[in-house]
Amino acid sequence: MTETRMLIHVIGLGVNDTANLDVAAQAVLASLSPNDVVLGAPRQHETIAQYTHQAQREDLPKLKMLKESFAQWQSQGAKQVVVLASGDPLYYGIGAWLMRNFSFENLYFYPNVSSIQIACHRLGLSLQDVHVVSLHGRPLASLRRHLQSNKTLVLLTDQYSQPKHIAEECVQAGLDQSEITVCEALGYAQEKVRTFATKLFTDGDGFESELEFDPLNVIVLKTSQQPSLYPSSVGIPDTSFVTDKGDGKGMITKREVRLAILSYMNIEQGDIVWDIGAGCGGVSVEMAYWHPRSQIVAIEHHPDRLACLTANQDRFGVMQNLSIVAGRAPDVLVDLLAGNLLADNNAQHGRPNKVFIGGSDGELNALMTQVWDLLPAGGSLMASAVTEETKYQVMQFAQLRDEAQDADEQSLQVSIAKGERLAGQRLFRPSLPVTLHHFKKYSAEHMIKIDNKTIYKESAQ
Repeated sequence: MTETRMLIHVIGLGVNDTANLDVAAQAVLASLSPNDVVLGAPRQHETIAQYTHQAQREDLPKLKMLKESFAQWQSQGAKQVVVLASGDPLYYGIGAWLMRNFSFENLYFYPNVSSIQIACHRLGLSLQDVHVVSLHGRPLASLRRHLQSNKTLVLLTDQYSQPKHIAEECVQAGLDQSEITVCEALGYAQEKVRTFATKLFTDGDGFESELEFDPLNVIVLKTSQQPSLYPSSVGIPDTSFVTDKGDGKGMITKREVRLAILSYMNIEQGDIVWDIGAGCGGVSVEMAYWHPRSQIVAIEHHPDRLACLTANQDRFGVMQNLSIVAGRAPDVLVDLLAGNLLADNNAQHGRPNKVFIGGSDGELNALMTQVWDLLPAGGSLMASAVTEETKYQVMQFAQLRDEAQDADEQSLQVSIAKGERLAGQRLFRPSLPVTLHHFKKYSAEHMIKIDNKTIYKESAQ
């Protein structure tokens, strides 16, 4: 006997103290039985008070408990659950969580006007000209990756990202001439839209203590033309990183080499990338900074470098997609694959499709071989080598790939000499050359059969 599926209706309420629902959403509420459930925050339940229904009213629990609640309601006879959402459920709303946890065939969405749209219309801003950042339930530091000059940000806030907090982040970024507009209680009788200079919140005269803001607010931040601490193009200066020897020195991949690595790695949306031997985090932080929809895992065992790596993760606001694993490869790889080491944030776990090895403690060849076996077809492995010993080990691995004919290899040596002054004269001081090898695992389209044997065609590159 086929089990009756439970339908989940996600209804956007708009921006008003009284919800203005379309005919389809009203019909859903009218169809509910006493066994069904209407789920939402207390304020959301109040906005639909004029739409009568027979269902049970439930307050929204924490998301980690929500899936269990759905199972319980279904076991108690619920055939329909209505989830009340603010505005557009699929734009920084609960709709994304529901899509990850339930089958799409069970979900029905009823969108409405969002607070983001209303805030933009109050200020005459075109949606395509702003960048929306959700700080709701996210670390305030995650704002930092967006704090560049001449940007208009629409911020979804919570108690930890109120105007004073945003102003402090702007000052820290060097953008103290920015402008903050607080859009409070949009659509309600007590709505206010007020604009402030960032400095007013941080100049120490107690201005901010005289102001009260409705907790239901959206902040529009217009950053100033001042140079920002946070970069807007790849190649973060070495001195911007916290390092174990200060001034951008120590165990960090230097800027020019990092640029080559970023180019060859070619991180794409959805990639799972391991940075093994991450040091102070130059490569992993920069990969995470520019690719927010990819998951970067930085593996490092040295305590001082781990401390620097964590500091750089916070400095550049990449907590959400950069996970730090304290340990030595290959020892930690088994637990990493099992997902036992990634409980700190929303990071995915599982097999990587791209790996960079910056340090290996003398076991580079064996480590590369182990990682290569983990990679899917089309995956890539990149390694850097400075000493003759590590160069030799990479060449051993390259020879294995030649014999197996299963990779497209590209290699280069980066030799940098930076200009300095000595006794008033200019000179170029060379750094140790770094050899980079990039191996891309052949995918199915590269394979052909000859005499029932599978061989690999030459790469198109």
